[in-house]
Amino acid sequence: MMFLISLTGQENIFTDYKNINLSFCAYKNVFQSIPLARYFLNSVIVALLTAIGQVIVSALAGYGFARFDFKYKNTLFFIFILTMMVPPQVNIVPLFYLMSKLGWINTYQALIVPGIFGGFGVFLMRQYFMSISNELEEAAKLDGCNAFQTFHKIALPCALPAVATLSIFTFVGAWNSFMWPLIVTNTENMRTLAVGLTIFKGSFREITMWGELMACSCICSIPVIAAFIIGKKYLINNPMDGAIKG
Repeated sequence: MMFLISLTGQENIFTDYKNINLSFCAYKNVFQSIPLARYFLNSVIVALLTAIGQVIVSALAGYGFARFDFKYKNTLFFIFILTMMVPPQVNIVPLFYLMSKLGWINTYQALIVPGIFGGFGVFLMRQYFMSISNELEEAAKLDGCNAFQTFHKIALPCALPAVATLSIFTFVGAWNSFMWPLIVTNTENMRTLAVGLTIFKGSFREITMWGELMACSCICSIPVIAAFIIGKKYLINNPMDGAIKG
């Protein structure tokens, strides 16, 4: 329905779709009304870097909590779990204040860095690493691998399903994020596609441009669908496949 409405003229939005002419005028109007290419590029940069950053941080932290013994380990992990219970709206004001003090307002740093750290990612990776047998890692240590080499060559390949899951969830979350980019950006060059969609909403203009709104929504959906298609084969693989190939 979203794609069908995007091909329909404004005057025919709420009529019978069997007797109307479909066209791509809405898509043409979208590119003329807003700097869509810039919004799209910003969203890709923010979503990709956020996903990559969170996977790196969460994998390292999760492996540390799963395999190493250190003082207050359980307490620190419990604190990570507690952060998952805090509504993200509660963090907006302190995060904005921090970004302002760092001079990061209206920059990629403000859009990316806060999304890199999250309790869910650490929890997911830690639980997955704990489900992997220690025998492979012990064999790697006997062969002379240090802790980082064991993590990089043995543990991480085994955890590809968890990495793919976390990557997809983080990418989709960053791609669809609206409130935070709206707050920390104030110029056209830094806005993301989710924020750009609001230009066609009725609250920002006299009428809602349904055709253009749906056309922009269709374009916005493409990377998310692609992320699921690309990550699907990793989600269904046997976790031991990575270990055998590694």
